[in-house]
Amino acid sequence: VTVFFSPSLFSSDAICSFVICNDSSLRNQPIIFNPDFFVEKLRHEKPEVFTELVVSNITRLIDLPGAELAQLMGEEDPKLPGANSTASGFFRSLMSLKRKEKGVVFGSPLTEEGIAQVSQLIEYLHKNLRAEGLFRVPGNSIRQQILKDALNSGTDIDLDSGEFHSNDVATLLKMFLGELPEPLLTHKHFHAHLKIADLTLFDEKGNKTSTPDKERQIEALQLLFLILPAPNRSLLKLLLDLLYQTAKKQDKNKMSAHNLALMFAPHILWPRNVTANDLQENITKLNNGVTFMIKHSQKLFKAPAYIRECARLHYLGSRAHTSKDDLDLLTSPGSKELQPLKSQKRSRLDTCHQEETQQRTEEALKELFRHVHNMPDSAKKKKLIRQFNKHPTALTPGSDVPTSPAPRRTRSRSFSGLIKRKVLGTPVILERKSRDATPEPERVSKENVHLLQKCGSPAHMSQAKLKSLEGRKEESCRRMRAHLLSKDSSSL
Repeated sequence: VTVFFSPSLFSSDAICSFVICNDSSLRNQPIIFNPDFFVEKLRHEKPEVFTELVVSNITRLIDLPGAELAQLMGEEDPKLPGANSTASGFFRSLMSLKRKEKGVVFGSPLTEEGIAQVSQLIEYLHKNLRAEGLFRVPGNSIRQQILKDALNSGTDIDLDSGEFHSNDVATLLKMFLGELPEPLLTHKHFHAHLKIADLTLFDEKGNKTSTPDKERQIEALQLLFLILPAPNRSLLKLLLDLLYQTAKKQDKNKMSAHNLALMFAPHILWPRNVTANDLQENITKLNNGVTFMIKHSQKLFKAPAYIRECARLHYLGSRAHTSKDDLDLLTSPGSKELQPLKSQKRSRLDTCHQEETQQRTEEALKELFRHVHNMPDSAKKKKLIRQFNKHPTALTPGSDVPTSPAPRRTRSRSFSGLIKRKVLGTPVILERKSRDATPEPERVSKENVHLLQKCGSPAHMSQAKLKSLEGRKEESCRRMRAHLLSKDSSSL
């Protein structure tokens, strides 16, 4: 089977767009999409980042004090009810005696191998859900021991042979769960489940009611199940699905979701080695919590949409799906090469944003200038126009709106000073002025312009031409300069 990934169609609800299958027997099989692909990828590759993401959202939904949060994170040992009582010590010693002879499955910590063996029991019970009193009526102890030994030794078992009854298998499944070192939902999650049971709706005035907030409870359980150990989560999913299907046939087996919760709450949620007296008022919460899990089991093993999105963005890095970027990030470890491309895209976006902002600013300035131009003549209008003239970089609607030239005060300048700057300037200054653009014409009187035209302006000719004319005009210019100096001596 060849699977082609299409990042252009890649979303949080799909992994591949189409499949080419070379085996004709598999072509009619349904294609399975895993919406939690990136969630599982993040869980296995970066567990610390994954745990921080999930726990931060758990604490948003339920209030966990510092000690309980530390227990949830595994930073402190769980403090459980009845841990120091005499009865608890007795039960702990009794259970340790039962676990002296540990097998591969029963009495051992949960492993994938143990789950593979127990899954045979679950598969068989799915076919026999109509037995009345299933999980409540005990089976035959001798047949149960034979079956237990077979599972511990890893022997293949033919449960369909008719040698075992469905009540034998159901009782053995509860026995397996009861002999685990800790409950299926683990000790460190115990206080979180108590808090989830307390999630209720609020009335119009913001006061808590007694009505459970089902949506928040489902969301909190989804998050809590995400940080369960992988074997615990796998077996919990198999078990809750079995109990859900059992409750659907309660008209035949007489086992409702609540009845099943009473049977399984001590095995999957109650702390080990405690009695009913140790739990006291929490028993109702715990039993109702398991009932809720059974009824909504088909929703609890899906990651919330925002967790999927965060996990996807962690790997894809952008909401925009570009085929090359997505494919490279999924297939090649050297995804750092894409960072320059992303920075270039960001710079282009920033440039476009700056241009758009500049355009809006220019339009606003035009509108403002039109408004000032249409104002009646007054001192305020003149002041505003002078403000525009002080900022030549600000765009004014020179061609769009006909504007009357603002009156400017002309400053009298000495023609002798002009001649000094024009004629007696150093060669370096002359070269620099010749390379620069033609300056704005000076505002001088007609007489000064006429005299300037006679002498010639060295600023508008090359240095070579200036030298060739220097001899012929030196005398005449000296005379004229002396005349002007004597005439404008006050300005020198």
